[in-house]
Amino acid sequence: MPFDSTTSLDPYSERVVQAFERVGPAVAHITTSHGHGRGGGQGSGVVFTPDGYTLTNSHVVGGSTKLHASLTDGRVVEATLIGDDPATDTAVLRLAATGLPYAELGRSGDLKVGQLVVAIGNPLGFTCTVTAGIVSALGRTLRTRSGHLLDSIVQTDAPLNPGNSGGPLVDGAGRVVGINTAMIAPAQGICFAIGIDTASWVATRLMREGRVRRARLGLSGQTVPIDARTRHHYGLDQTSGVLVMEVAPDSPAARGGLTRADLLLSFNGSPLPGVDALHRALTAEQTGQQAVLCVLRAGQRLDLTVVPEEG
Repeated sequence: MPFDSTTSLDPYSERVVQAFERVGPAVAHITTSHGHGRGGGQGSGVVFTPDGYTLTNSHVVGGSTKLHASLTDGRVVEATLIGDDPATDTAVLRLAATGLPYAELGRSGDLKVGQLVVAIGNPLGFTCTVTAGIVSALGRTLRTRSGHLLDSIVQTDAPLNPGNSGGPLVDGAGRVVGINTAMIAPAQGICFAIGIDTASWVATRLMREGRVRRARLGLSGQTVPIDARTRHHYGLDQTSGVLVMEVAPDSPAARGGLTRADLLLSFNGSPLPGVDALHRALTAEQTGQQAVLCVLRAGQRLDLTVVPEEG
């Protein structure tokens, strides 16, 4: 039977098409050059303001001497690096164009395992390619090629390839919920994105100051649920906390007595329902100042004093 373009799409296909139609026009193909005879690279980015501010990955644009963006309308424009943050693999560019189509940012904190997500980018130079999958897991920790540990990562099975880096991960409503950052080769269906809650927080600071000033504890963590029995026993209102996955030697966390498998509950009395909350708590003003971390360790509730250092 011949295909009838007027035939209604099934609900799954309709959500994918709508997500692509809403965000696809805001996706740019980023090309880089490094000068001194060195080759360039490529990746993706997503415009999130009408005056050309664009989110991408730090590893896509870091160390570049020249940047260009190819837009879906065929234009190729210069791009300026506003700032990049290797600690979260996030960067912000400003494209030399105005009146651009731009994407709406959603909330990665609202994501559910199993929900539909769509990845848009320029894999292997094939512009404006869309793939679809589901959220496979939340709160992952990922070590980048540069050695940084990325926290609060979204795992998805929406296929990615080289060149997808920096492109948007989009929910079924057409809102950007992540910035695609990595895949595991040769594994199939294991891909990762920086949660948009982290990326947008970093972007705001890059646009304001060109860099992210923060304090650090020297640990990596993962957002995990707290079971009802534990919440009842300790009188906790929060349903999640930060599980310590690794503590760097001779770091503020190590000196403060934190160890792997500690569950962080609060920072100076403010609840820590996840890694993003810990990042927000570690402002530059906390550098050199004593702070109290409430932790659960082997059935005991402890208050540990740490002194964050400049990150």
